[in-house]
Amino acid sequence: MEGTAVDETTRILVVDDERSITDLLTMALRYEGFETAAAHGGREALDLVAAFHPHLVVLDIMMPDLDGFEVARRLRAERDQVPILFLTARDGAEDKVRGLTIGGDDYVTKPFSVEELVARIRAILRRTLGEQRDSGRLTFADLELDEDTHEVLRGGRAIDLTPTEFKLLHYLMLNPRRVLTKAQIMDRVWDYDFGGRANVVETYISYLRKKVDAEGPPIIHTVRGVGYSLRLPRG
Repeated sequence: MEGTAVDETTRILVVDDERSITDLLTMALRYEGFETAAAHGGREALDLVAAFHPHLVVLDIMMPDLDGFEVARRLRAERDQVPILFLTARDGAEDKVRGLTIGGDDYVTKPFSVEELVARIRAILRRTLGEQRDSGRLTFADLELDEDTHEVLRGGRAIDLTPTEFKLLHYLMLNPRRVLTKAQIMDRVWDYDFGGRANVVETYISYLRKKVDAEGPPIIHTVRGVGYSLRLPRG
């Protein structure tokens, strides 16, 4: 399988109250070259995040002390941006939306394929630990963003962005082809203490489109009822 482009061993924390699942996943992930740790409750998971410093958490929702949603909420409230992949038997649409809205990076339901789960983990790690991010330069199609110089180019032509527009585009480019909800964008671009309304996201997406999409085919797309995505036009 494709690697994650990191120099150090990548650490993954598996959190589930069923030991058969943590045993299965830690063994499978070690075989794939990851360093692993397991927790069997929400409080233990929070303690291990602080001690183990994982690059990703595979997180069950239904646990006896703190459920997975509460664990994720506390991590995000503490500004801990460790990626979270929810792995749960709860397959309702409301649960999926809630999991992704509070900061989850992916949501997989049980029963699951270990091979698919590993592929999804690697996809998240490529976004968060990939070489592009390490180099300070992000690219998508003909769009380039330099984190160090704050320069943005589309097709080689410079685009002048405000600090907030730059931060919004940066977040979109860290998550190419992924649909980001308004709540996720608000949390990551304006932070939790922002007192404004959600339509500020629509306003800044509009500003960004006028500048970025004016230089080529539209790549900032609205997914009705869900959010926004940076992707190439279909067809």
